[in-house]
Amino acid sequence: MSLNEDYMALDDLHPIDIVEDIAAHHEWEFDRVTDDQIAMAVEGQWRTYSLTLAWNAQDETLRLICTFEMEPPTDRMAELFDVLNRCNDMVWTGAFTYWADQKLMVWRYGLCLAGGQVAGAEQVDKLISAAVMSAERFYPAFQLVSWSDHTPAAAMKVAIAEAYGRA
Repeated sequence: MSLNEDYMALDDLHPIDIVEDIAAHHEWEFDRVTDDQIAMAVEGQWRTYSLTLAWNAQDETLRLICTFEMEPPTDRMAELFDVLNRCNDMVWTGAFTYWADQKLMVWRYGLCLAGGQVAGAEQVDKLISAAVMSAERFYPAFQLVSWSDHTPAAAMKVAIAEAYGRA
């Protein structure tokens, strides 16, 4: 049965309820922080990623933030930002940024559901999977440029092929 079939008859389902059901389905560790926010941990090949999804009814946007800790040396920050720009040029949805104060690499995406649109379970599942797959795909490039003398162009060669696995 597809993830969407469970929700066909429900017109007014909260987006975070859908996320919670998906997290339970995948057996991910999660915490319903508020009615409009959920935090979860998703195990990847390289590390465990922290995901937060939040619903903003005023903006009608489901926001996803996927983070992992990263503490690159200060003298490699220019190279890291170069790699971030190169990564963002290679993705169609979402974008990476680095939050230096929190020492976090961040993947962000906002799904606009204006006009009373409803996100389907398969759409939300794909949103989460895409975030984890992007983090998995580019994690080696971030590490190479941060902790070695690789140039950003050389570090990106490891990110040319998409990562495979399951989120």
